Amino acid sequence: MSTRAKPSSQDGRLAEMFGAPVAELYERAAVTPGAAALTRALELRGFLALAEEQVARVRDRVHEAMAPGRDMGGLSAGDLRFDAQWLAAALDARDGYLTALGELLRTMPAQSDERSSRPVEFAQPQITTTLPPTAVPASPRAGAAPGPRP
Repeated sequence: MSTRAKPSSQDGRLAEMFGAPVAELYERAAVTPGAAALTRALELRGFLALAEEQVARVRDRVHEAMAPGRDMGGLSAGDLRFDAQWLAAALDARDGYLTALGELLRTMPAQSDERSSRPVEFAQPQITTTLPPTAVPASPRAGAAPGPRP
């Protein structure tokens, strides 16, 4: 199954930030190759969806092994220890993707910002200082090294 079809905990936030459901965002990213923020957000969303699926799988496996009606003879400390390590790794990955996605969404410019479609204009510096009226311009040879005398 593609990560596009997997749900993630941040799908609502992405839809809110970009103004469309996640499925439409994938279509938009496919036809607008210059949308770097959207592309990165969707990549992180895909990684997050996979990490969250791993967390859910391990959680469900541990719950099944620990179910009240389950035979205690089938419990394995080694298996549970392995699941705990896998769960820790999956949670670390999920936390990392959540942090990265949150940082990307926090720092990207607003989508509705009208200034983003206009080129940047730089203010040109202007000299506004004037010389006092008593100042006399220096002669063209002022400060020049003396030449040889004839």
